[in-house]
Amino acid sequence: MSFDWTLPYPSRREAVIAKNVVATSQPLAAQAGLEMLRRGGNAIDAAIAGAIALTVVEPCANGIGSDAFAIVSDEDGLHGLNASGKSPELFEGCKLQATGWSPVTIPGAVSGWVALSEKFGDLDFETLFEPAVGYANNGFHVSRQTALGWEKGAARYAEFETWQRTFTTNGTPPRAGELMRLPDHADTLQEIADTKGESFYRGRLATQMHDSSMREGGFLRLDDLASHACAWVDPIGVTCGKNTLYELPPNGQGIAALIALEILQLLEIDLSCCDTSEVLHVQIESMKRAFADAHAYVADPEISGTCEDLLEQSRLKKHAASITTTASDCDQATLPRYSSTVYLAAGDTDGRLVSFIQSNFEGFGSGIVIPNTGIALQNRGLGFSSEQNHPNSAGPSKRPFHTIIPAMLCDDDGARMAFGVMGGPMQPQGHLQVACRIMFGNQNPQAALDAPRWKLLGGRSVAIEQGFPEHIYAELRKRGHELEIAAERTVAFGGGQAVYRLRDGMVGASDQRRDGQAVGF
Repeated sequence: MSFDWTLPYPSRREAVIAKNVVATSQPLAAQAGLEMLRRGGNAIDAAIAGAIALTVVEPCANGIGSDAFAIVSDEDGLHGLNASGKSPELFEGCKLQATGWSPVTIPGAVSGWVALSEKFGDLDFETLFEPAVGYANNGFHVSRQTALGWEKGAARYAEFETWQRTFTTNGTPPRAGELMRLPDHADTLQEIADTKGESFYRGRLATQMHDSSMREGGFLRLDDLASHACAWVDPIGVTCGKNTLYELPPNGQGIAALIALEILQLLEIDLSCCDTSEVLHVQIESMKRAFADAHAYVADPEISGTCEDLLEQSRLKKHAASITTTASDCDQATLPRYSSTVYLAAGDTDGRLVSFIQSNFEGFGSGIVIPNTGIALQNRGLGFSSEQNHPNSAGPSKRPFHTIIPAMLCDDDGARMAFGVMGGPMQPQGHLQVACRIMFGNQNPQAALDAPRWKLLGGRSVAIEQGFPEHIYAELRKRGHELEIAAERTVAFGGGQAVYRLRDGMVGASDQRRDGQAVGF
């Protein structure tokens, strides 16, 4: 039977409350994580298994050639991981294109899986791959939004023969509900599992990436892959009463969410009701200033450092003082490009929490797929600035500006919630809106994800979802905001997941804007 896969009615999901919880953007990946917990693994094992499975079941938003970032909370505190890759050593004077080899940077996600497992894992590394390898070999049923992304990919990468051979059946992408097999993915993931990632960076798989790059005029070489290393970093936090919101330092844009949150607090208005025009206005205006700072300064951490000086009170007070009751202009150039991403969160019975994000940047990435491997390489190089003297200017052996950011909310009793809202420029905006609803509005995680959102478009234009009281839109227009009211709630406004730690248990929430699911036991 051919179903109509649209969702014509408003959807309300229920939170999942259990001792162990996994929330991902695709239900089969959530089940992969849950399986690890049932087999005696911890939240970190669950997150890694979920991330690996997502490269198979949601390849339109991430892949084996992705980058990744994570924040882990355990009894020793918070641990940040930057598993993003640098541009190749030969990357010099290249005109960046959206597809092809020019925007390809060293894929770092595999190194992140290895590092997380070595530092925190209870299960054998190979075990974490079993669900993903099973999905790839035996087939998995394609979910609705994944099918939509797959269809867009088939058109975008029409001229990429290996992509078509890997991800379509005679040029036709799978539709929602169809069974799809990715045998090349299965073989590659098994090899990564068996070699603990060595083959990917220094062995047979690395050689295949090198050979493809040489043959097709790319810049990536064996030395680039062999020299890659992920980095453990200290998260940066902003305190709001008893809560602290943590983000990772650059080269991600998490600092933008922190800047906006600090500006909000300096305005000294009541933030407890998140659905008033006054609160929405100051959130929007604070975010404009935060994006301008992030665009100007965030770059490879070896160049920009942590950017914590952007949180200096004297600087933030100037930002706050510039906010009036009228909308200001926002330079569209300060808003990052839109990207497709997967985000997941996990929590276990011992109180550990994991916030994890992984992405090929734009959909399947560059369109470059290494033959017979299923490795779709990211196009993360598009994150570089075109300005020659900018700290984020394109160049060799540099990490570009990244849109993908995991977040962690803490209080006096430690880490409280792992959460994220994927979607390019929507990510810090989503973090701000969800965090405000929980910290100031005392909303539960599912309600905070369900709530309508806004998104900056540049100038005074703001996209905004339906669901606010009608007078709110009129009042925002009176303040000078040029509103574009969305016809429906879609992933254009981000897709979030959250796992919140209770006194004895976890609450999992999953955004209705994605195919995702929170599961627990």
